[in-house]
Amino acid sequence: MAVDYDSKAYLENVDAYWRAANYLSVGTLFLMNNPLLRRDLKAEDVKPKPIGHWGTIVPQNFIYAHLNRVIKKYGVKMFYIEGSGHGGQVMVNNSYLDGSYTEIYPEITQDEAGMAKLFKHFSFPGGTASHAAPETPGSLHEGGELGYALSHGVGAILDNPDQIAAVEIGDGEFETGPLAASWFSNRFINPVTDGAVLPILQVNGFKISNPTMIARMSDEEVTKYFEGLGWKPYFVSAYKGGDFDALKDHMEVHAEMAKVMDEAIEEIQAIQKKAREDNDGSMAQWPVIIFRVPKGWTGPTKDLDGNPIENSFRAHQIPIPVAQDAMEHKDMLVDWMKSYKPEELFDETGYPVDAVRANVPAAELRMAINPETNGGANQKALRMPNYRDFAVEVRDGNMHQDMIEWGKYIAKMMELNPNNFRGFGPDESKSNRLYAALDGSKRTWTADVHEPNDEDLAVNGRIIDSQLSEHQAEGFLEGYTLTGRHGYFATYESFGRVVDSMLTQHMKWMRKAKEQYWRNDYPALTFVDTSTVFQQDHNGYTHQDPGLLTHLYEKERPDMIGEYLPADTNTLLAVSDKIFREKEKINVLVTSKHPRQQWFSIDEATELVANGLGYVDWASTDQGEEPDVVFAASGTEPTEEVFAAVELLHDAFPELKIRVINVVDVMKLMTLDKNPEGMSDADFDRYFTADKPVVFAWHGFRDMVQSLFFPRHNRNVHIHSYIENGDITTPFDMRVLNELDRYHLAKDAILSVAGYEQKGAAFAQKMDDMVAKHNHYIRTYGDDMPEVKDWTWKGLK
Repeated sequence: MAVDYDSKAYLENVDAYWRAANYLSVGTLFLMNNPLLRRDLKAEDVKPKPIGHWGTIVPQNFIYAHLNRVIKKYGVKMFYIEGSGHGGQVMVNNSYLDGSYTEIYPEITQDEAGMAKLFKHFSFPGGTASHAAPETPGSLHEGGELGYALSHGVGAILDNPDQIAAVEIGDGEFETGPLAASWFSNRFINPVTDGAVLPILQVNGFKISNPTMIARMSDEEVTKYFEGLGWKPYFVSAYKGGDFDALKDHMEVHAEMAKVMDEAIEEIQAIQKKAREDNDGSMAQWPVIIFRVPKGWTGPTKDLDGNPIENSFRAHQIPIPVAQDAMEHKDMLVDWMKSYKPEELFDETGYPVDAVRANVPAAELRMAINPETNGGANQKALRMPNYRDFAVEVRDGNMHQDMIEWGKYIAKMMELNPNNFRGFGPDESKSNRLYAALDGSKRTWTADVHEPNDEDLAVNGRIIDSQLSEHQAEGFLEGYTLTGRHGYFATYESFGRVVDSMLTQHMKWMRKAKEQYWRNDYPALTFVDTSTVFQQDHNGYTHQDPGLLTHLYEKERPDMIGEYLPADTNTLLAVSDKIFREKEKINVLVTSKHPRQQWFSIDEATELVANGLGYVDWASTDQGEEPDVVFAASGTEPTEEVFAAVELLHDAFPELKIRVINVVDVMKLMTLDKNPEGMSDADFDRYFTADKPVVFAWHGFRDMVQSLFFPRHNRNVHIHSYIENGDITTPFDMRVLNELDRYHLAKDAILSVAGYEQKGAAFAQKMDDMVAKHNHYIRTYGDDMPEVKDWTWKGLK
């Protein structure tokens, strides 16, 4: 018998489902026993300290109930992204109602005993978080950090043509910069090859203690805003007319939402059908739903002092003062919970009644069990090009630009993986020299193209970098990898810091997901920092900050964080072959886009990457003996300056025994107790000795390397690094300003070697004179002096 999903009888089922979700949502906040209130409520039934949020919950449950309805009516594949911050009971309780929670956590049964466990488990020590967290079925997006719901949703539906991401957005999140930028996502959704997002903006009027901006805008103003951005707005309101103190009957709001949801789904399907029949991937006007509704809807109306709770900021967190040691107002809680009529919603065992379960989609279509929210439905390993095919000749005096060569490798990667590998970034792919990738794979752009002024734009492009927003690029990449695909984010090094908190949140998500037996793994997220601190010769001090390395290193999670500083093209290629194969990691890759000498053959580079670091025999003079001094380099410019310093020292002191170590994987230097893939003390001493001076040329901030040496035997380390000193100046002067140049390195090395205090004095003065000459030269000619610009490695004689 066919079901009439538009009938009043079916909407009454939707209402029953909604009331059941609301009842559970109050219970998960307050209770840990007596879940159906079948006896008097006692102190031991209530949590000692209820923790969570109420304000956005009921509207979200309403949205979720209606999404279930359209899934059943249209058979669409859909998942839910909760943008409103801490509203975790939405995901928990809706997955409990549809049976998914019990399937994954069998001890949380769909009966009175299981309901009690569900209630206690929520926002309780040893339980689940108060936001949409990895422990919760159906969750793809961390609810604690606002601004990224829509970009995550778009990233998840790229190359995913059969999926709809229903993205709930709170009106507080709406005000954030990242969310505001994400409305431009419609420029990157190809209706032929991608799925769709259905943004649903919950306008409840209040944040923590302030009104929201959009709530004070009229429908006409909101319409102009969204139409100007290329969206088609639909409105649903729980209010009567413009009177925000008068509410419609719930069934009237159900009818409105059902009508609008149907229109939105049918519009999405029509857009996709026409685009796919015509093979036209140009920009569409996608629907967006604006849902005006009271904050704390259906909850307590007034607090103990007579101030409004519903439809005010006071509904934001725990709206009434009931706890295990504060039972004076338990009747408020009981009356509130009974207002949902639980006796109509759960049978004598506590199982949801038929009217509630009527709105649960077929098992395979439940949003809580959609495989896209658990690592992707069709996760495939990358087809990897042979990185050796892109190798360059080394130590021949020729220059190569690492990112130009890497762009050729990426172009091949995109050719081999046309549906599950993408590049992302904020309008910097050309600046960062990814020419070959742009030539072959183009930038994604579905809006108008103005030739010949526009370059490398195509509706089916594989690189999304046309929007100047680091948040968008990172959000897209996170959504893409969380649904089982692969990619990279390439940006200027200093502006990687714009999204370092997003990287932290992504790491936290993966960490908690790894603890869940039922969670599948995710492809690694590759973050490429280029236009680095020591080569910013035109943007200046504002574009100089290598602090992302320290920020992520301090997490002390080398199992989830990788930091690689390849010194040249071949090492970059070997690193890429390693990190694009990895799972459940964030890999930061710091590389160069400027012309550079090339150092390591492809075989040497492969060995360097496999070991994380290596002894450079052709630049060392100790040759099996104990060295007088050890040079270590990590990063492109540090490596070049170390080789130049070694040459200066060897020419002046041919008897000096010098050891050179190149470090690609800086995490490799961690102790074994911090990193099982790190180094024992014996191995560390084998490279760096137990007591000889180590001059370490390091790309990042000093403290990071200091912390790596502190637990070791050898603390005789002289670190030359970025010290927050920069300017608009020449590339070499950036090194001089931070004392990372060859002259400072060579001077420090010779003065640290025992027995050379006097013998090295003249050499040290010569190094000072060269720095003075450099300072005079650049201020006279505006360029680096020939001794630096024309220097090439000649080998040690």
